[in-house]
Amino acid sequence: MEKQRVLIIDDDPVIALSCKKILDMEGYTVFTAEDGESAIKKVSDEAYDLVITDVRLPDIDGFTIFRESRIVQPSADVMVISGYPSVEDAREATRLGAFEYLEKPFTPDFMLSAVKKVFDRRGWILRGAYINQFKRYIVPSSDLDDLTMYYKDGIWARPLIKGEAWEIGIDVRQFLVSGQLLYVEIMKHMKALAAGEPFAQLISSDGKISEILSPMTGVVKMLNEQANEVISSLAKNYASEGWQLWLVRILNPS
Repeated sequence: MEKQRVLIIDDDPVIALSCKKILDMEGYTVFTAEDGESAIKKVSDEAYDLVITDVRLPDIDGFTIFRESRIVQPSADVMVISGYPSVEDAREATRLGAFEYLEKPFTPDFMLSAVKKVFDRRGWILRGAYINQFKRYIVPSSDLDDLTMYYKDGIWARPLIKGEAWEIGIDVRQFLVSGQLLYVEIMKHMKALAAGEPFAQLISSDGKISEILSPMTGVVKMLNEQANEVISSLAKNYASEGWQLWLVRILNPS
């Protein structure tokens, strides 16, 4: 994974180098600038994930840099630091959308904690956006109600639309943990499911085939055509997340 890029802007070289050292040790790629003009040039020429700027600089104030970075790099987060904190500056930082407004002096641990919060939040946003693209084909574990669903050996069923339609799927994590899940093959062109009869297979990397038995009878209305794309993408990146994979939707089960 590419290291997160951080730009620190402060005319006090001791503070700039101290922050750089702290973040370097944590694996970030850190750059520094001592004045507003050079900072704006850096922001214009190169991409950064986080810009940390002092408010008072010898030529341009930090809020000017903030506004410029918002124009040329809208995806970059910004933190504002100040040795002369004021309510007005704090309000302006908030108005512009600063992630944090830090008062100097601060401890190395405090700075590091603030930066980690930025990237933790960015990680959640990216993860959510990534998983969200598959929302039509997955079911969050939190949506499965133990009181109204069937669950046995990693196979589940849950009612939809007042119980007239049902969704049948698999608990992906269970099969990943056991090393079984590699590819799912759903029987094509089937018009109905019969309770206790197979309707799909799991094929593992060692060639083992496991049949998936339907927990109920019903008329097939829809198959999850993207099942293997979802497995390949989410299992690789977010295997531990609480998501389930539906395979088939049926009507009028008996």
